[in-house]
Amino acid sequence: MKIKVSFFGIFCILFGLLFTACGYFRQEEDRKAIVRVNDSYLYEEDIQALVSEGTSPEDSAIIVSNYITRWATQQLFIDRAELNLPDEKQKEFDALVNNYRNELYTNAYTDAIVSRKIDTSLNSQEIEEYYEANKENFILNEDLVKLRYINLAQNNNNLDEIKRKFVRFNEKDQQELQNMAIQFTNYSMNDTVWVKTKTVYDKIGPLSVEDRSRLLKKSNYLELKDSLNTYMVYINDILSRNDQAPLNYASATIREILLNKRKQNLIKDLETDITKDAIKNNEFEIFN
Repeated sequence: MKIKVSFFGIFCILFGLLFTACGYFRQEEDRKAIVRVNDSYLYEEDIQALVSEGTSPEDSAIIVSNYITRWATQQLFIDRAELNLPDEKQKEFDALVNNYRNELYTNAYTDAIVSRKIDTSLNSQEIEEYYEANKENFILNEDLVKLRYINLAQNNNNLDEIKRKFVRFNEKDQQELQNMAIQFTNYSMNDTVWVKTKTVYDKIGPLSVEDRSRLLKKSNYLELKDSLNTYMVYINDILSRNDQAPLNYASATIREILLNKRKQNLIKDLETDITKDAIKNNEFEIFN
């Protein structure tokens, strides 16, 4: 078969290609290149976000210079690697990059969908039922205490009165201690919440792990001093390592577990729905 092509047809094709190429090069020319490493370019727009407003010209120059050096060094290493690494190794790396990219896109999409659909409300019954069914999973790996404490200057004129109210701690004492709180350097009157002993050591300076036996003694008053302050501590209740974690302490963990289960179920439903829709719309087909 003999094919005839007119001169005008050839001219139109060449003109179209030339116009497309010119548009591409014009687009490239609009971007101001500031560094080249072999066939890779770093453009002015790539470094614009590096320097925040208010940065001095000297600091800006250092920031940009350091970035350019790091970028150029990385490109040189990449080019050397592509020249010297075996093809199989490069294919392996390309596959890893593609898998990572796919995971980023997939996770971002599923997170966006799940965050819109997930019901984050949990009632106390759901949490309690999970706790009762899984008690063996909630064993303490550290000591817990319920306590109250006051940190105040040693030369406080009301020291004896404060100590008496602090130990007795009836309803009237509690109110009066709250009214006197401006005299305290630090304090906590809530002795109904379980806290880790590590937190107690951090809050009360003179207390150390050597005081563990004193700290883990129920209904016990401790008084400690340092060069400036007196620390009053009253241990209301204790739980030792390997004891059963109480429900109110484990509830935050249980909440995370239950919400994560809901999330995983939503993701499974999403995977099922997106596959069904693709098959229905002829977007997904398996060839025998």
